[in-house]
Amino acid sequence: MHDLLQRSSGQRLSLNDYWDDFEKNFWTIREPGFWKLERQQVFQEPDDDSWVAFAEGRWDEAMRLIEGQRKAFAAYYQRIAECGFYTRRVRVVEKPISPYLQWELHVLRLRHEYGGRVRIVRLEQAQTFEASGPLPEIYTLGTNVMYQAVYDQRGILESGVRFLDKSLITRCQRFIASLYEIGEDLDSFFEREVAGLAPPLGGATDGERATERTGEWQRQRNTTTRQSR
Repeated sequence: MHDLLQRSSGQRLSLNDYWDDFEKNFWTIREPGFWKLERQQVFQEPDDDSWVAFAEGRWDEAMRLIEGQRKAFAAYYQRIAECGFYTRRVRVVEKPISPYLQWELHVLRLRHEYGGRVRIVRLEQAQTFEASGPLPEIYTLGTNVMYQAVYDQRGILESGVRFLDKSLITRCQRFIASLYEIGEDLDSFFEREVAGLAPPLGGATDGERATERTGEWQRQRNTTTRQSR
């Protein structure tokens, strides 16, 4: 366990319970907003049609599907603004950029455009804080609740851990905010490091290979949980 979590184990939630709990808490966020830290370089998102197209080597289709989310993201971030909070994300990036991350950065650019602001922290910067292990995948909702995303060996979300200790949540939020302060705005990073990249040959690498969508993944996921990943 990373020292950032102060040996707090939190409460492990099943995937369905996590989705329900997140939805219940998300739209009641107050200051200091929603802060997310993403450290892992490869995930699988078999519930996302654009990710599936990317993983199967259909890059142009993946990009079209991302563009097709504009109206949904515009409405989503407008609702967030009307609720009186904002979202901030720190994305740790290792070079060379993984095929998955190349795809995800296109999604994040769309979020960034509509108000879900993103800054990029280089791996070398993040490693300064990793003496006790890789930084955790965490996100704080105000100061009332924090979640840690738990992934299986394939990089698929399998559960969430909920933390309710306000002092821990505040500490983690401030840590994410400190990374955000030293990070690079996504716009400049994307133009320099991502825009000119050729489509990944063959889609996902062996470590990012698309998995068959089981009945669980075929189930329609909660809109808020899906959009706020």
